[in-house]
Amino acid sequence: MSASAGNTSNNGAVRNGDPPLRAIGLCKTFKVATRTLTALDDVTLSLTPGVVTGLIGPDGAGKTTFMRLAAGLLAPDAGSIEVLGLDATRDGLAVQSRIGYMPQRFGLYEDLSVQENLDLYADLQGVSPGERPARYARLMEMTGLAPFGRRLAGRLSGGMKQKLGLACTLVNPPRLLLLDEPTVGVDPVSRRDLWAIVYQLVAQQSMSVLLSTAYLDEAQRCAQVILLHQGRVVDQGPPAHFSDPLAGRTLRVTGAAATRRRLQSALARRPGVLDAVLQGESVRVVMQEGAALDCAALGEPVRCESVPPRFEDGFVALLHGDREAIRPPQVRVTPTFTGDAIVVTDLTRRFGGFVAVQRVSFAVRPGEVFGLLGANGAGKTTTFRMLCGLLAPSSGEVRVAGLDLRRAAARARGRIGYMAQRFSLYANLSAHQNLAFFARAYGLAGARAGERIAWALDAFELGDLAGVESGTLPLGYKQRLAMAAALLHEPDILFLDEPTSGVDPLARREFWSRINALAEGGVTVLVTTHFMEEAEYCDRLAIMAAGEVLAIGTPAEIKAAAARPGEAPPEMEEAFIALIQAREG
Repeated sequence: MSASAGNTSNNGAVRNGDPPLRAIGLCKTFKVATRTLTALDDVTLSLTPGVVTGLIGPDGAGKTTFMRLAAGLLAPDAGSIEVLGLDATRDGLAVQSRIGYMPQRFGLYEDLSVQENLDLYADLQGVSPGERPARYARLMEMTGLAPFGRRLAGRLSGGMKQKLGLACTLVNPPRLLLLDEPTVGVDPVSRRDLWAIVYQLVAQQSMSVLLSTAYLDEAQRCAQVILLHQGRVVDQGPPAHFSDPLAGRTLRVTGAAATRRRLQSALARRPGVLDAVLQGESVRVVMQEGAALDCAALGEPVRCESVPPRFEDGFVALLHGDREAIRPPQVRVTPTFTGDAIVVTDLTRRFGGFVAVQRVSFAVRPGEVFGLLGANGAGKTTTFRMLCGLLAPSSGEVRVAGLDLRRAAARARGRIGYMAQRFSLYANLSAHQNLAFFARAYGLAGARAGERIAWALDAFELGDLAGVESGTLPLGYKQRLAMAAALLHEPDILFLDEPTSGVDPLARREFWSRINALAEGGVTVLVTTHFMEEAEYCDRLAIMAAGEVLAIGTPAEIKAAAARPGEAPPEMEEAFIALIQAREG
């Protein structure tokens, strides 16, 4: 959906300098079964013209509902929303003809080529044949899709699909662009490219952009940020407005590398600590106002130093009070095998003439958290599926939990837990029914099944939701349920395929607290992720490109390998991009 440029006013006109979007007292509720869910509650806000405004908040905050109201796709229960001088409720079709809107699952036609998708959206948006060549050329240059005009959309990588979706949205350049989490599931290289496109549009066309995102580093790049929580506006302002009040309250605590998980867990329980997350070899800590950290009381030698606050610290500090402290699951696994948990030797996978994975080799130690990273199309998902026994290799060897996947695949799968990216839950079954189904799938029955289901509901704090259909659960609770299901049979090894994609930062913290507890209990974890801060939580990483392993090592070693001579090691995302670009020449 896109828009024509130009000033419009109340029967169509808006003056330059006026807010491109203004909401007053906006309310919206939804009926889900017998429950009434409040998505937006008395939301009043306006956008600054000609800048990128970030819309952030936890799962269920109301971000997507607000976007859909602004696009004229929903009607509010109360209040009003004005877009480019038009009432979005009364004049929805007119609004849709003037804005660009890219929802989370943009409607590409996967059986059409890149060029055919552009032509289709140009037809829908009324772009004349004479205007198309210049616009197409510009969009193809911006997105880097020029060499792929004849490729079917279904054969593009995830990042390229997002770029094509954005190009289709921009075939008719709008005054206001609404982007609903456009970078979810996109690798850091493609994410950076998408941001470059957005800022190019703002700079060259004075376009106003409202962008919702689960990445807080992206919010920090915005000129303005609107924080939603439980359907209400918590605060609004430039990113520094959120981070500056925490000056003097953010610390880096460093101890022995081998004990960093235990250090993080101990710090999270200290009085006055709002937040404690792993960051490389250290733990980043945010303190409550007026509180001080007694490092000597931690019981081991550590170094504490003050660091500047960042936007993410402000986000967590504002919302932390509404989250209850979690109880990480208590797990103690005695491996059923000797040696490494996963051994990969010369692993190769071909699809016809295309080599997706080429002679990949690495090993994962028992109780290790091992990250598998790569740009979209790098071969990591194919590798991951082969390690899980879901896809047969063309050649090479995979041993999981001491078993050869070619010869003992069924026995090996009995020793692993698998959590898919979309969680693989049955939406019309309750949480309890899902657990019962997976218990049977893992061969659990009778009293043993009942015991493990009771453990899962308690350990993941799902007891109050046991009878709720999983399809109606917030994303963070679906994630809990999926992990609980994967652990029912007490596996030695847990495979996690982008488990936090689209999940809000607070839910991601809860998730990784559980992962840390599992690793401390002896569970081996292999995880794929596009969140580079999550890569810091891993003991070791393998970075893939074009089906090959580019680098393998600890996060510190990966960053050191990407550092320029005489310079400090970069952040993980910069290191990832540098390694990929070096591979591409």
